[in-house]
Amino acid sequence: MTPSPPDPRLVIQPDLLRPTFGTRLRRYFFTGLVIAAPLAITASVTWWFVNFVDGLVKPLIPSAYWPDAYLPYPVPGFGLVIGLIGLTLLGFMTANLVGRTMIDAGEAILNRMPVVRGLYKGVKQVFETIFSQSGTSFRKVGMVQFPQPGMWSIVFIAQEAAPEIAGKLPDGDEQIGVFLPCTPNPTTGFFFYLPRREVVELTISVEDGAKLIMSAGLIQPGQVAPKLAPVPSTPPATA
Repeated sequence: MTPSPPDPRLVIQPDLLRPTFGTRLRRYFFTGLVIAAPLAITASVTWWFVNFVDGLVKPLIPSAYWPDAYLPYPVPGFGLVIGLIGLTLLGFMTANLVGRTMIDAGEAILNRMPVVRGLYKGVKQVFETIFSQSGTSFRKVGMVQFPQPGMWSIVFIAQEAAPEIAGKLPDGDEQIGVFLPCTPNPTTGFFFYLPRREVVELTISVEDGAKLIMSAGLIQPGQVAPKLAPVPSTPPATA
């Protein structure tokens, strides 16, 4: 028994499967955009940061030591290199007794200034907390019900509430501070205290949590970016 031929009305013609010229152009455009946009944004941010540091450091160095004075073109990044070397030397100096004594003497002078004292102590405590290797601030990611019950938002878990703050809160449970960042800019958001039992801790890293927020949920934790499919330059051959 020989099979009957297929119904011509149900057979898709090969010409209909070939991508049109406009479709190929759109694929080329979006492929180039996906490749060029991250490179352009990264280069722009890096260039801005280098110029920003150069603008802060280079005025502190005599112009005779600038490489720009001996070259026909400016050298970007000179101030950044000098800044990195200076910070490293400062850290090396404070590691010994003489440097520590000088730093303590300078802080003692700042502590006698009414306005500068509070500003210096606050900024110093923030930097010590952020760059502390033993601290736990913003090294965990969690979820809380916000802006209403049943709706969950990503938060960065800070430290536990100080006794002066926890003692004033009506809930007797352990209070913990969380930072709820906004999308797509995680540097802005809300900071508040709530009972620890209302915080669901996640096992993802802070970097993955930041990616999840900045991408508005498009990049999930542990997700690998899909590879771009090659764009055919010629229509596929038909049998």
